[in-house]
Amino acid sequence: MTQPEISVVITIFNEEGNIAPLHEAVYSALSAIDYELILVDDGSTDRSVEKMKLLANDRTRVLVFNKNYGQTTALAAGIDHSNGKYIVTMDGDLQNDPSDIPMLLDMVRNGDWDVVAGRRANRKDGFVLRKLPSKMANWLIRHTTKVYLSDYGCSLRIYKAHIAQNMGLYGELHRFIPVLAKQEGAKMTEVDVKHHPRIHGESKYGLSRTFKVIADLILMLFFQKYFQRPIHIFGTLGLFAFTGGVLINFYLLILKIMGEDIWGRPILLVGFILLLGGVQLITTGIVAEIIVRTYFESQNKKTYTVKAIFQGDKKEA
Repeated sequence: MTQPEISVVITIFNEEGNIAPLHEAVYSALSAIDYELILVDDGSTDRSVEKMKLLANDRTRVLVFNKNYGQTTALAAGIDHSNGKYIVTMDGDLQNDPSDIPMLLDMVRNGDWDVVAGRRANRKDGFVLRKLPSKMANWLIRHTTKVYLSDYGCSLRIYKAHIAQNMGLYGELHRFIPVLAKQEGAKMTEVDVKHHPRIHGESKYGLSRTFKVIADLILMLFFQKYFQRPIHIFGTLGLFAFTGGVLINFYLLILKIMGEDIWGRPILLVGFILLLGGVQLITTGIVAEIIVRTYFESQNKKTYTVKAIFQGDKKEA
């Protein structure tokens, strides 16, 4: 089997009404491209799987989960089963337009880019429930991670395969895929893509995801800055806390020597909490360092990625 040029990974969850037009749109848009289509059903309870199997051509594979795991896990499974030189991801609700894929492919193939991300032009969603929370989340992610994309919520993107396959997707980190790609050293750009209103089915997202995004953002910031050296954050915080506890307790010791009663003072409790907290943070940092070393060494992983190797061909004089 020859390697297809692109693998298109589409996640599906209860999109029965969109399956037929989705297949038609993808097959039409990619008719001139050597592709494979990977549809990942994330535990649909409607007739989505039945319709996908019915409409699948010889370039299409359908991965069926035994239950709903979430969009990030579905994307990870699709990427794991991809064979293409480039990998495209998109949602199955037809708000993304497959006709944009050839343009994305041209950009990543002819430009010096590892990732080309879609930016939804003239977004066809409600302002209060969709656009406003998305704008706020995009602003927050941009300015905390320093990865300056304007639309983190657009799932239509194309990646060089080695970038997509090494991002380590799990949990609910699909919104932070550009940050994960940046950690792999990816060069990224954005381009406007079409966006359509949802015609069939209902959106799976709402305001409830806001707190999940914030929690995941904290995790991403930790990964971005301290994943390889967790002692730098735990050790630093621990030393500050421990030093504060020592100073407070030294101050109380002086007062006690001078004959003052220190029992029952709130600052005494603060001093002991800082001492114990400092010791715990430092030991947590040491344990985290051991875990990180085990993670890399047990899997023979490297803490670096070599992008290219150049071999000189000039003969020595």
